[in-house]
Amino acid sequence: MLKAFTKAIEQLSDPDIRRVLWVGLLVAIVLFGALWFAVYYVLTGTAIFEIGWLETFADVLGGLATIALTWVLFPSVVSVVVGLLLEGVADAVERRHYPELPDTPGLPILESLGITLRFLAILVVLNLVVLLFLIPPLTVVFPFVFYAVNGYLLGREYFELVASRRLGAAEVRDLRKARRGGVLVAGVVIALMLTVPVVNLLAPVVGTAAMVHLFEGWRRGAA
Repeated sequence: MLKAFTKAIEQLSDPDIRRVLWVGLLVAIVLFGALWFAVYYVLTGTAIFEIGWLETFADVLGGLATIALTWVLFPSVVSVVVGLLLEGVADAVERRHYPELPDTPGLPILESLGITLRFLAILVVLNLVVLLFLIPPLTVVFPFVFYAVNGYLLGREYFELVASRRLGAAEVRDLRKARRGGVLVAGVVIALMLTVPVVNLLAPVVGTAAMVHLFEGWRRGAA
């Protein structure tokens, strides 16, 4: 696991990886910039209370809620970006570390988008449910629930997106079940990276690259 993520980080200097990284960064900035602007416009353009200090309190509370929502939903949003840009990252990793592998046609765009959107919907719904654990006294277990849920879903998504390039659906399912512990740990690591400022901008690319290494090791071990 450590070796896979180390190799992934070391390859961030690859021009193909950097290209995907910049595109992902731009998409994230645009999406969340639009969200913050919309919330700012609503908060500054509407008056909920007549009393000044209550209105100020409502604006501050709305701003804090937006920041919290952004932090919670960031893994979901970047997962969409990863799904659309997966091929570039996986190809770059295979060219450098697994040159013996035959070319792959990759996932059809509609299949890749379908997998990504399905997991996006699940991630968003479950993360909104996870927000309930911010209510005292459940706040004590919130970090554990958050990373467990996102770790499982992100690990499964990244694995299936990578594995589906080389294996059929049944083989992907069997290998994922056989390596469910490793998939979960990798997903938790990715989820942790996604919630650390600045690091979260690198997390989708690093996570995808690391999953290629893990998948190849597991596939060859199973064979």
